[in-house]
Formats: sequence, structure tokens, C-alpha cells
Amino acid sequence: MGKPDVPEFRRTVWEEVGASAERHNDPGHFTAFIGYEWTAGPGSLHRNVIFDGSADQTNQVVAFSSADSRDPEDLWAFMKGYEDEVGGRVLAIPHNGNLSMGAMFALTTRDDGPFTRSYAETRARWEPLYEVTQIKGDGETHPILSPGDEFADYEIWQGSTPRDSIAQKQAEYARSALKLGLGQQAALGANPFKFGMIGSTDAHTSLAAVDEDNFWGKVPLNEPSRFRPARQWYMTASGYAGVWALENTREALFNAMLRREVFASTGPRMSVRFFGGWNYGAEDALRPDLARVGYAKGVPMGGDLTHAAVGRSPSFLVHAVKDPDGANLDRAQVIKGWRTSDGMLHEKVYDIALAAGRTAGSDGKASAVGSTVDVKDASYTNSIGDPVLSVVWTDPDFDPRELAFYYVRVLEIPTPRWTAYDAKYFGLSDLPEEVPMITQERAYTSPIWYTPSAE
Repeated sequence: MGKPDVPEFRRTVWEEVGASAERHNDPGHFTAFIGYEWTAGPGSLHRNVIFDGSADQTNQVVAFSSADSRDPEDLWAFMKGYEDEVGGRVLAIPHNGNLSMGAMFALTTRDDGPFTRSYAETRARWEPLYEVTQIKGDGETHPILSPGDEFADYEIWQGSTPRDSIAQKQAEYARSALKLGLGQQAALGANPFKFGMIGSTDAHTSLAAVDEDNFWGKVPLNEPSRFRPARQWYMTASGYAGVWALENTREALFNAMLRREVFASTGPRMSVRFFGGWNYGAEDALRPDLARVGYAKGVPMGGDLTHAAVGRSPSFLVHAVKDPDGANLDRAQVIKGWRTSDGMLHEKVYDIALAAGRTAGSDGKASAVGSTVDVKDASYTNSIGDPVLSVVWTDPDFDPRELAFYYVRVLEIPTPRWTAYDAKYFGLSDLPEEVPMITQERAYTSPIWYTPSAE
């Protein structure tokens, strides 16, 4: 067969990838996309490259690898060439910015050049999504970046990232990247970080299981054992991608990904709807045809709001339903980011729906939902929390002159972490104190952006 890096070998492997996807693709029941991972380093600047078409199309090229180039601009050029010459569609999904040492969302190109409008438009065109949570940690935000967010310290992975500056951390996490994108929108007229959010496992086991009680690790070496909780406790049992599509086909799912109508889950199979507009009323949250109303009056997650009416603030329709086999919900929150006229970037977390009739205090904070977790038994009960949270929320701090984005974060009640399940199964009672045994899983929607009419 020759050396592994010769074109003949690469083409053979690539064609086998396409053939496997074709064998398993069952439109309407199970969708298998043709794709691969472009693994540029250092800095974990990896992208999952997904094609919408058949092997007849993808076999007309050979996958562009990091051996060809480690510059994402070269990857995007390959993707453009594929669409122009073959006629199929393709997108790239970056992941593990949290391990990128400040490189994933840095405001310079790979060769340290400044961003241009062309660069920003090209990046947004080919990378409409970002993988915000997976086994190598959660990448929504960091407590250093969001000190006022009591839920920011969630599954932070620092295993291969040195102590870096706040500026570097801002280029590693999704929320700060979304804020940086507003600054670039103001400066360039284009937002390079206008991405929707999904979760995925990044597992290399051929298993998609990331339930806390059924977690098989990233690679076969990480499969359950009595030694795993103490040695590999920092791994995260995450995540999944939720896609709002009309049918389970390549075309429908790919269309949804392109329009960013997607959300991320750290593991639970909860469903979350998020719409933004100018005319939602409180009664819309109780409608049996809530989704129809959401589309009719506004835009879904991943969409854009413009043309604010005088004296009006945007309203948002949010509907979250628990995993049918999982834990109840604690709360739904809106995370807002915005840019003021002086160029400063801000964020705020709003509790918009709280389980069990709780209300936020004068400081805007709500009391904890409580916990039913029995760590020793690795169990919990749904005697707290609610199965459904549905609400219409209007931004009380809206300024129509300011660029902004909004996304929803939904939190479950506390549940046992995979380390607790392992400890129970293997009879472990002497784990180090640093090993977390309780988790509070969550979902993140793609943002809805607001752009003033003059922009």
C-alpha cells in the first residue's frame, strides 16, 4: 500500500469513510454524515469538517488535512473549492478552544496579521457553529471571565493549558468570543465569531454514551475501572448536539446547522426552544402550538433581530423540557452580551424562569434549588425542580443603539456525577477530596443577535 502519507493511501482511506457513512445512512431514521477532523496544533485548533452530500460527491476530492496546512484559511479555501467544483456543501465546527492557549478566538490571523472584513466574513461563512462542550471540558465561560456568574465554574479543564492571562482566556471560551465578535462587528462591519453552539463527545471509542451513569471515557484506556475516578476525574461526561430540523435527513439537518438552529447539551436529552421578536406576550409561553407562534412572531435561535421599534424592547419565548429519563429542571437563564458606545463589552445573566415557584431577590439572584443527591448511593430524586419551564421574557435593559446577543442556559437540578457512579460500582471510599461527585448539567442555545438599524 505504500507509505501512509502518499495520495493513494489517503484516497483509499477517504473513500472508505464515505462508504461507511453511506452504509449507515438511513434517511428518516438515522443520519450519517461524511466528515473528518482537521487536527491543527499546537493549541488544539481542531475542526470537524462535515459534508452534506453523498460519497459520489466527496470522492471527487481527498480530505484536506493538517498535513497539507495548519492554517484554517487554507482549510476554508479547500472548502470553497469543493463547493465551487463539486456542487456539494460543507461546514467546519471548531472545538476545544478552552485548550487553545488563547489561540482559538485570538483577534489575529495565524500569521499574526490583523483581521479584515474579508477574513471575518470568510470565517463566519465556513464556521457557523462551535462545539461548546465535550469530554475535554466545558467551554461556555470561565469564572475568571464571568466572576458574577455563580454557575461559571463548571467542568473547567486545565490539564494541558498553562496559567494564561485574562486576555488569553477571553480567546478560549465561547461567551467571551461572542462578545469579542460584537467588537469586530463594530470595527469591521462583519462578525467572525457569529456561531451557534452544539455539544459533542469527541470520544474515540465509537461509543456515543456520555450519560453520567454510562460513561466510557474518551479512549479505550479511559473505560471504567477502579482506578479511573482518582486518575481521570477531570474528564467530562459530555456532550450532545440538538438540531431543530423538519426531518432526520442529511439535507434537513445540514440546513438547520447552517442557520444555527441548534443547541448544546452536556449530556441530558432535554429539549429547548428559543425565539426572539418584538411582539411576544406572556400567553404565548402557554400555547400548545408554541413553536408555530415562535416562528410566526420572530426568529429562532441562531437568528437576527433588527429594526427596533421606538420604545420597544425585544421579547424572547423560551420553552425547556427535561430529559424524559433524567432530572428535573432548576432554572432557565438568558445570558446577554452587548457593546456600549464607548466600545466596552459587557455581559449579564438573567434568571428568567425558576422551578418550584421561586423568585429572584432584589439583587436579581435566586436561591439554590436544593439537592437530593445521595453521593454514596449515586442517586437522586425528582422531588425538587420542574419538568417544564416556559416563559416570555423582555429585556429590561435594552438600548436600541447597542449591538447585543442573547442565548439561553437551562440548568438541571443537581445529580450524581460519573465519578459517584464509578465509586459506588467499584466500592471506592477513599477518593481524593478534589474529585467532584455532584454535577449540575445544562443546555446552551445558539444566540440571537441584535444589530441596530444603522449598522
